[in-house]
Amino acid sequence: MSILEVVNKLSSLNKSVATAESCTGGLIASTIVDVPGASDCFNEGYVTYSNEAKMKNLGVSQETLASYGAVSKQTACEMARGVRNRAGADLGIASTGIAGPGGGTVEKPVGLVYIACAYSDDKCTFRELHLSGDRSQVRKAAANEAIKLLAECLDSSN
Repeated sequence: MSILEVVNKLSSLNKSVATAESCTGGLIASTIVDVPGASDCFNEGYVTYSNEAKMKNLGVSQETLASYGAVSKQTACEMARGVRNRAGADLGIASTGIAGPGGGTVEKPVGLVYIACAYSDDKCTFRELHLSGDRSQVRKAAANEAIKLLAECLDSSN
């Protein structure tokens, strides 16, 4: 499903979406608002690059960050749930990862990205991505995968 189809479907179903982004730095939100009519379905977006911002703006718990790290499925789902709740949106989509070129470790290499979509109080779907390329390519690929996940969650939420 293309981003145009996602926005049109969100609008036709009278559903809203909000974004919480770390490594994609606003690219998911930008992809959505590039579509005419996005104001019918896009509530708001947060770029929460630091752990402090994730806690303050999205309600990610300090325990989650300490136990699993910022780059984890647990953090991605807390980000998605947090933005969904804070924005009063039907769906929350989130990204967190290591775009590079630095910052990677053996356990969490450059290109590791988690995307998550929360579409009810207790439903969060995530994907672990292993992306390649330079920083820009990793960020763009992660944003594209997040839009695909949003489409899947939109289908699941009906």
